[in-house]
Amino acid sequence: MQKNMNIIEVKDITKHYSLGTQTVEALRGVSFDIKQGEFIAIMGPSGSGKSTLMNIIGCLDSPTTGRYHLNQQEVSTLEGDELAGIRNKEIGFVFQNFHLLARNSALDNVMLPLKYAGIDKLDQIGRATRVLSQVGLESRIDHQPSELSGGQQQRVAIARALVNKPSILFADEPTGNLDSQTGHDVMQLFHGLHKEGQTIILITHENEIAAEAQRTIFIKDGLIESDTRKE
Repeated sequence: MQKNMNIIEVKDITKHYSLGTQTVEALRGVSFDIKQGEFIAIMGPSGSGKSTLMNIIGCLDSPTTGRYHLNQQEVSTLEGDELAGIRNKEIGFVFQNFHLLARNSALDNVMLPLKYAGIDKLDQIGRATRVLSQVGLESRIDHQPSELSGGQQQRVAIARALVNKPSILFADEPTGNLDSQTGHDVMQLFHGLHKEGQTIILITHENEIAAEAQRTIFIKDGLIESDTRKE
């Protein structure tokens, strides 16, 4: 895909939930585009709709109305297995709480998405080893999560998110469980990945973390309040 092409196109997305007799409008008509290779932060207070938006553009959920194109393919009408197939192919997720398997080595944790994708075992090992080296953990591949620091565990999680070569890397509060220096180190890793052409979407409520991105989309009451780019 060319660098100036839109990787994400969201048009008039709404999401409504039923709570008893009430209808909650989590998103009320959101539109934006994201180009290949952008580094974006999505911000908003609790209940703003930013998590709902992430679930939709991360192919974890479908909108009530509106259109969503990911890599030129309309995914807003997909559900279940079709949506999961797109998600596994196109998107890597990094979460605040690492979500590593406690009894598995770093290598085994990173190989997991490749196992689900039916990749040959030798190829799994090779690809997982390469991405662990990419995040600076080549000497820790046999260590279990309990033998790793918080920052190292997050690097394993980032390696796992990268191993399927996703179009988009989603990072949901990726420094939330880390001290400030370790959080800074993780952000430097994201900057390195971005320089290599990785599209990154960062979900955060911290201004200083959002300031690391090239562009910040601020969500409030289910609408985009602002969409600003660094000069």
